[in-house]
Amino acid sequence: MFSWRRMYDKLLDLPLRFLIRSKILPTDPHGEVNLDPRQLVIYLLPYNSKAVLYVLRIQCLKQGWPDPMTQLHIEGLTLPRYVFIHDTPRVFSWYNKNLKSISLLHKYLNLHRSNPALDMQLVPVAVMFGRSPGRESPSNYPLSKPYLLNGIEKFFAVLWHGRDSFVRFSRPISLRDMAIEHGSDKSITHKLARVARIHFARQRLVTTGPPLPVRQELFNTLLNSKTIEKSLKDAMHSKKIPLKNMKQTAIDLMEEIAADFSYEGIRFSNRILSWTWNRLYQGLQVRNLARVRKLAEEGKEIVYIPCHRSHMDYLLVSYILYNHGLVPPHIAAGINLNFWPAGPIFRHLGAFFIRRTFRGNQLYSTIFREYLGELFTRGYSVEYFIEGGRSRTGRLLKPKTGILTMTIQAMLRQRSSKRPITLVPIYIGYERIMEVATYAKELRGAAKEQEGFWQMMRGLCQLRNLGQGYVNFGEPLPLATWLSTQVPQWRDSIDPIYAQRPFWLSSVVNEIATTLMVRINNAAAVNAINLCSSVHLSHQGSLTRPQLLEQLHCYLQLLRNVPYSQDITVPALTPEALLAHALTMNQFTIKNDTINDVIFLSRDQAILMTYYRNNIQHLFILPALVASIICGHPAIEHAQIQQRCLRLYPFLKAELFMRYSTHQLPTVIDKLIAELIRQKLVDIKGTLLYPVPTRLHNLKLLAASASETLQRYTITFLLLNANPKWSRKMLEKESRRIAQQLSILHGINAPEFFDKAVFSTLVEKLRDEQYLKDTGDVINEKISEMCEILSELVEVDVLNTIKSANFQTNKPTFTSLSTKRA
Repeated sequence: MFSWRRMYDKLLDLPLRFLIRSKILPTDPHGEVNLDPRQLVIYLLPYNSKAVLYVLRIQCLKQGWPDPMTQLHIEGLTLPRYVFIHDTPRVFSWYNKNLKSISLLHKYLNLHRSNPALDMQLVPVAVMFGRSPGRESPSNYPLSKPYLLNGIEKFFAVLWHGRDSFVRFSRPISLRDMAIEHGSDKSITHKLARVARIHFARQRLVTTGPPLPVRQELFNTLLNSKTIEKSLKDAMHSKKIPLKNMKQTAIDLMEEIAADFSYEGIRFSNRILSWTWNRLYQGLQVRNLARVRKLAEEGKEIVYIPCHRSHMDYLLVSYILYNHGLVPPHIAAGINLNFWPAGPIFRHLGAFFIRRTFRGNQLYSTIFREYLGELFTRGYSVEYFIEGGRSRTGRLLKPKTGILTMTIQAMLRQRSSKRPITLVPIYIGYERIMEVATYAKELRGAAKEQEGFWQMMRGLCQLRNLGQGYVNFGEPLPLATWLSTQVPQWRDSIDPIYAQRPFWLSSVVNEIATTLMVRINNAAAVNAINLCSSVHLSHQGSLTRPQLLEQLHCYLQLLRNVPYSQDITVPALTPEALLAHALTMNQFTIKNDTINDVIFLSRDQAILMTYYRNNIQHLFILPALVASIICGHPAIEHAQIQQRCLRLYPFLKAELFMRYSTHQLPTVIDKLIAELIRQKLVDIKGTLLYPVPTRLHNLKLLAASASETLQRYTITFLLLNANPKWSRKMLEKESRRIAQQLSILHGINAPEFFDKAVFSTLVEKLRDEQYLKDTGDVINEKISEMCEILSELVEVDVLNTIKSANFQTNKPTFTSLSTKRA
């Protein structure tokens, strides 16, 4: 009998070896699963299958874990190393054998009662062939447990999906603890089996997601909603159009908006993207994905909110989630991407399309809001870019709150009460993106190119050597918990039909949006390119290799010893390794010298590299500000540094979405000063701080990281001081004009230096900080004090240029002089 069994296993091994290629989840099983191979291990499976055992065995041997096909010999008993919860259905249902898993589990628990020193680990393992969730339909009901397949169904599942199989390990359970805490009678065994079934069902839902809707049935559900019915009747009466025609218009809008998610499309695109990423990128670094997996396993409704750098973002997040065993989300994409062939492809990959503005189209707004609510109701994860469009500067953009408002309204209408909504911010970073040259042209006034087939083909032809990609999942924001803390009465605003806007909605949405942007920046990824760019752009000329390495060491020490947040990722490489990698990206120019290599950026290179520097500028702006204040004085009191930083910080916080509160700032400044002293960039005598002469060059390079920001502030404050009656619009306009002039005269290569959005944020913050009043008056004492602080921090020649431009702005015309004399 034993020889026949071995022969059967060997015959089965050959086709399975060819048909099956599996992935292990989580991707770092030793870190997340925490299985101890020195203890006795039992594998708990959802159902009995030779194919499943084969896949499990391969992955266990790869990880150095016990072979599930070997047997256990305990106290004279010979027992299998695996237990299954469900028996496999037969082709003929009357031939099913009695289930033996309950009695086997009972034996294991009894062994722990008779032998207290024994401690077995029960490891739940789910093996899945394919990840299709199926379609919503009454006929699909028997497939609610799709892992229960008979022999013929399993054969076709392995044949078609064998190379798309996953082995998901869960944390082990101690059977000794179970026996001590709950006992070992049969009722406990049955309870353990029930919990295991729920666990496996939840694991499958996490991986496949809920069944997909039949498109026409989804449209019918939306048309029957009371909100859309009311909107259709209102439009019918106002436009004098028959209801039948209005319904057809509504269906056309649904066709324009709705995704047509296809599992086969996801599966096929995953293969293409795997091939593409391996050739374009040297690696994809993913951090904190365990947070998302935990939320999914807890049954939360997940809304992914990434920053938006490139068109690659759409594909990258879905690719990573799919390959880590999570369901790719439905993605809100701009209507500009709905062109052939990209539009139909993106729609099958989960994209639903959104217009740039809803203004003037109440029916469209209602349908989109209802569609979004329906996605939440059915349990689909959603992804949207809160910035509205791709960042042209590399910084985070001011958030657009329309779709976030709709998310909260969907929750207020109790559309997703069974699955609480959790917002997950995501930082996406690249060492190189394909659009950066186009961004620089647009910032200098070029018109934005319309997306289309030929533009897409040109972009694809330019893809090469993109270095590393980084996706860091930030701290999740549970929406209901947040609202309960900030707006305790929010549940009183629930309106199941008309979704009226509560009075507190706008302010709370703005606060949530800002918090999300801060949490995205909290998860920033530092890499060789953005770090070398930050160093090199601080020096307008060139740096020798030793100078560049020394400054890289300084920056790395700051990041490691005074970390900006617990979620940022800092490379563990040496400065030499970082520089070597950066040079392979062909973004820097090297000039060989007899003594040292000189590394520099051409003007065109410098313009493009500002994008990558801006990705992490918020990490270095405070150290740079402290260094600027110290460099601007032969000696300065510690308290004076604190006072100047406190005055400037609100503007930096608003511009760069920084995390520290005003109360936290003094402690952070103290830590930064202590680190500068430790690095021997700064010396202290009593309460006075001095630059160290031998390290003055390094301190000035660090200070230069804040120079452009401080120059912009100087322009605006000097203008406001000279023209207190100017309107906000006028102040923004003249500030931009002088900044543009300054960039030409002093060779400032940063395209965002005179960006409209930057000055708009600054002027808006002036009012919030009480430098301006709503009546249009200014507080002269505060303005004058800030002008004095900034004048100390800006180089003399730059300050003179700003003052000269300011004088020309306020210079009386010939006509006004003649009138005065008359």
